[in-house]
Amino acid sequence: MAADANDAVGMPQLDFATFPNQIFWLVVTVVVIYMILSRVALPRIGSILAERAGTITADIDAAETYKRQAAEAEAAYHKALDDARAEAHKVAEKMRAEIQADLDVAIAKADAEIAARTAESERRIGEIRDSANEAVEAVARDAAHQIVALFGVTAEEKAVTDAVSARVKGGVA
Repeated sequence: MAADANDAVGMPQLDFATFPNQIFWLVVTVVVIYMILSRVALPRIGSILAERAGTITADIDAAETYKRQAAEAEAAYHKALDDARAEAHKVAEKMRAEIQADLDVAIAKADAEIAARTAESERRIGEIRDSANEAVEAVARDAAHQIVALFGVTAEEKAVTDAVSARVKGGVA
């Protein structure tokens, strides 16, 4: 039964008799893993991390460059837009001035034409007035001759003409 008791100790990892052997192989394994990791895996991981850091830095620099270029392009766009607005304003003012000049010429021409027509109309009205006055005087002379003839008096032509002319012009004969 003693052999059975020795066999029934339990798990071999927990047997104190095998601890020095287990510790030796643990140390050897840890040293081998450390050597493999430090010589092979960690340099690769470090180079990958450095490459990623370089890529991130380059991307950030490129983004800053693009941001600066976008700001410059926006400033150029706004400057071009302001210049175009100023040019459009100048063109509009120039066109407005040209139209005003053409309008002034047309108004002056129309005023001259109206003045000429007004002068012509006034001249014709004067002629009509003079003609009407002459017709009134002629009718008045004829009427005065006939009235004087009705009374049985003969009047001189010059006396009747002078009396009618004086009366038509506002005088008393």
